[in-house]
Amino acid sequence: MFVSHLECSLTGEHYPAGQPHNLSKAGKPLLVRYDSDRARQTMTRQSLAARQPGMWKWRELLPLAEEVEPVSLGEPETPIIPLRVTASKAGTKSLLVKDEGRLPTGSFKARGLTMAVSMAKQFGIRSVALPTNGNAGAALAAYAARAGMEAVVVCPAETPEINVRETAAYGARVWVADGQIDECGRLIREGAAEGRWFDCSTLKEPYRLEGKKVMGFELVEQLGWKIPDAIFYPTGGGTGLIGMWKAFDELEAVGLIGPERPRMYAIQAAGCAPMVRAFERGDEFAERWEGAATVATGIRVPSAVGDFLILRAVRESGGTAIAVEEQDILRAVEDVARDDGLLLCPEGGAVLAGWRMALGSGLVGRGETALLFNCANGNKYPLPDASRRLELGSAEASAL
Repeated sequence: MFVSHLECSLTGEHYPAGQPHNLSKAGKPLLVRYDSDRARQTMTRQSLAARQPGMWKWRELLPLAEEVEPVSLGEPETPIIPLRVTASKAGTKSLLVKDEGRLPTGSFKARGLTMAVSMAKQFGIRSVALPTNGNAGAALAAYAARAGMEAVVVCPAETPEINVRETAAYGARVWVADGQIDECGRLIREGAAEGRWFDCSTLKEPYRLEGKKVMGFELVEQLGWKIPDAIFYPTGGGTGLIGMWKAFDELEAVGLIGPERPRMYAIQAAGCAPMVRAFERGDEFAERWEGAATVATGIRVPSAVGDFLILRAVRESGGTAIAVEEQDILRAVEDVARDDGLLLCPEGGAVLAGWRMALGSGLVGRGETALLFNCANGNKYPLPDASRRLELGSAEASAL
């Protein structure tokens, strides 16, 4: 195993690897640390190119013991797709989307949950649970089923129905509740404290982050070991943003890249923007957002345990946090589907809307390379019905 220890993200206190953990004594996320010198011996650009594609080819910088088979559903490298028409209409040349909707269960939550469930199985855990706005619950349920484990999921009533049914289809015990995702999390914490299950909530165990950070590994290799100028990321709990920022440091530590970094843009909905408010105030931590509401349910997170890590990454990178309006989210989804043939999820629409705002205000240059994240398959969300009706007996082709 290449893991050296775990570390409190706030205090730096060390914790031993090889046993299950939730939050640190300070109540903050734990970060996995690696033996970079050892990993450097086998991780080269050439050796990585020769390995079987997929997220598990980065094993030297992943926490699962080398001899342990991961709980996997065949997690691929997701493609980076140019949005040529969308870029042209905005007067730019390079607009890219990393489409995470190609992963098992149709979202980037598969990355974190394949890792979390693999580690839970390695530690002998038999039952896992989390609160969810949709996609994380489906991913937990799928990987738990694959591992022969029990899964318990609690989600807010606004969770898309397809997500609720998908989660139950994998055999999880699913509860739909009034309130927001952080309020649903109270029941998960209580059950974990009673020993009923292990809490796999966002950043409340160390390993979902390790799965999500592979997005950073992949995008750098896919771009020819170059860093994009800017990354736009849909930010609720922020695991992927925090994970990628960590990934870039790890790639540098093993000699695969230099000190260059992208500017990180945390995109939130105007109806739930605690990170934007904290960023603008210069706060280290974010106050809970009351009355959270947005069509982009994946970023409807009023309070995030990793708030200070999100804000730290955005500030260190020279990026910013941006809030976008509902109509701009929906317009972005419609535009890209029509112009470039890619159906974004609402969170992906929020990211494109955020990029448009940044471009218009000069935060991103028209000659810069921007990479957006589409975090899930757009087919998993309700879509407006724009079809028309006809009667075949009296219809003529000329009328179509």
